[in-house]
Amino acid sequence: MAPKHFKFIILGSGQAAPPLATALTTAHGKGSTLIVEKAFIGGTCVNYGCTPTKTMISSGRVAHLSARGNDYGIATAVAEKGSISGLVDMEKVRQRKRDIVASFRGGNEGRLEKAGVVVKYGTGRFIAPKIVSVKNRDTNQEEEYSADTIFINTGCRPAEPKLPGIETVDAARVLDSTSIMELGEVPGKLIVVGAGYVGLEFGQLFRRLGADVTVVGRDKQVLAREDQDIADEMGKILVEDGIELQLGMDTVRLEAVNEGGMKIRLVYKPTDGGEERSVLGSHILWSAGRVPNTDMLDSDKAGVRIDRKGFVECDEYLQTAAEGTYVLGDVKGGPAFTHISYDDFRILKNNILSSSSPKLSTKDRMVPYTVYTDPQLGHIGLHENEARKIYPNRNIKVAKMPMTWVARALETDETRGMMKAVVDGDTEEILGYTCLGIEGGEMMSMVQIAMMGKVGYSRLRDATFAHPTLAESLNNLWGSLE
Repeated sequence: MAPKHFKFIILGSGQAAPPLATALTTAHGKGSTLIVEKAFIGGTCVNYGCTPTKTMISSGRVAHLSARGNDYGIATAVAEKGSISGLVDMEKVRQRKRDIVASFRGGNEGRLEKAGVVVKYGTGRFIAPKIVSVKNRDTNQEEEYSADTIFINTGCRPAEPKLPGIETVDAARVLDSTSIMELGEVPGKLIVVGAGYVGLEFGQLFRRLGADVTVVGRDKQVLAREDQDIADEMGKILVEDGIELQLGMDTVRLEAVNEGGMKIRLVYKPTDGGEERSVLGSHILWSAGRVPNTDMLDSDKAGVRIDRKGFVECDEYLQTAAEGTYVLGDVKGGPAFTHISYDDFRILKNNILSSSSPKLSTKDRMVPYTVYTDPQLGHIGLHENEARKIYPNRNIKVAKMPMTWVARALETDETRGMMKAVVDGDTEEILGYTCLGIEGGEMMSMVQIAMMGKVGYSRLRDATFAHPTLAESLNNLWGSLE
């Protein structure tokens, strides 16, 4: 029997898939587009990433502010007790997260149904160019489908820990970024392996909910891609919050123990040599990277090339090596951010549905991001170290300002952190900006808009912003340029 034919097939339903499927179906008619999804509509962002984590981080911030009540002259139970212990209803925190995820997921499902997109739940793999076989999630039966155009949007998943001794430890105590959000109680002591975005967000969250936390990282600073001064400031904030940092460390092995409620011992040692060290914990979070979901695709049968790390190769137009087959989102490598995946959708929507328009591409697009620690870290453009490497002959100047110089931060008693800008001193072009501070992501977005409009730094320095706002700090930042 010939495979059932669609005009378009999308493998995976991450951030780019629902709007792309809706646009394609609107243009070509109901039933023209098939989405194949293994688990839940919305992919990592809605189900395991942005939506649930930021929902739980909001609970952590309430706990943090409750503990700081006395700083503002407000008595709270936490402030009076001096500890959050016993005051956190982790099951309620978890249920709030589940409810919000369900509402987002249901919204996506409803829009797809209304648009006339066909959704099949199962695991898809290529059996030939433009032909896929889907193992039905409920029946395990194989169904074959073909299409004129196929989009790969299968995303990534947390990397599995590969440590000697892991088989000796209770598997329920070895967590990843998905399973940690399903805990019904606050860990007594959480060991976090990995000092990147995921590790720091969860480490700070559970510290605020009452867990003791140790973060073990391989690099000698947190957030390895950031400039050293920004990373050091972030590290200082985390230590101030009561998190123990063990940086520049290689993990060696796990051991099962039973010592005063602690069930795990992580053994590690300095990357540059030295004696082994260890830390005890009740749970361990493995947050040392993610891997692409390409191992089940049989991509070679479609002529799609995979690189040595498992990511789908493509050109700047998101075209793979196979004619009529495109890739979107994290599975292609590069910046693994929801907004980048959504921009991939915009590129393909334009290039496939608007033939009269100039082709869009990924070349030179801006990559903003925000780390949702508290305070947030928002960044756009080049870091100082990148700018000096890329432009050795330009007059690179740097401005830095602590958040203690920001009136609005002082008024809200949120003065931790700093902001930093990198500019061309001759042309006044803003090359990069980082805000580690209250609403750092929103501040970064303001500077991004200026960069998009090619507004020089002196225009921000001399602008009239409302007082007292965080925005007016952009008047003062440039006074420290050197």
